[in-house]
Amino acid sequence: MNAPAVTTLASGGFFAEVSQESQGNLSACLQCKKCTSGCPVAGWADIKPHALVRLAQLGLKDELLGSRMIWECTSCQTCFTRCPQQVDIASLNDALRRMSRRASQVNSKTTVPAFNDIFLRTVRKRGRMFEAGLMASFKLRTMQLFSDMGKLPMMLWKGKMPLWSGKVKGRKEREELFRRASDRNGGSS
Repeated sequence: MNAPAVTTLASGGFFAEVSQESQGNLSACLQCKKCTSGCPVAGWADIKPHALVRLAQLGLKDELLGSRMIWECTSCQTCFTRCPQQVDIASLNDALRRMSRRASQVNSKTTVPAFNDIFLRTVRKRGRMFEAGLMASFKLRTMQLFSDMGKLPMMLWKGKMPLWSGKVKGRKEREELFRRASDRNGGSS
């Protein structure tokens, strides 16, 4: 009878890099799948939460950095709450997002990075969210111009998407906050 194959953790390289960047103890994962069973996005994820950790342990950089899951994770912390080993997958995803951008390996099938960029640019410039401007910019950038156009009349009627928005004072303070966040994240904010 053949013995089962034993897979060992990658030493150094990408595993060390992602462990350092996420500041997590990824090698503590038992692959119990409690994180995946509680994850609200695991049902349609290209890589399940427990598998993300395993791929990191194995040092499979391209599979991780090109994943949709790292962008579609909502950072709800359910995985961390359920984990008996306290492996913080949300922090892992944050680290993988930064690394994915730096390596120019963002998955082309997700629009989350585009939405995040537009959202942050709007808050940085205006000091608050301007929903109509955000949606117009997002639709133009992703070329999904009419994907949910049927919702617009009701949103306008209920006042959920005002057509005009003012600015908030404190532009210098906001710029300083964004600069500090960018420095902390290695220039990726």
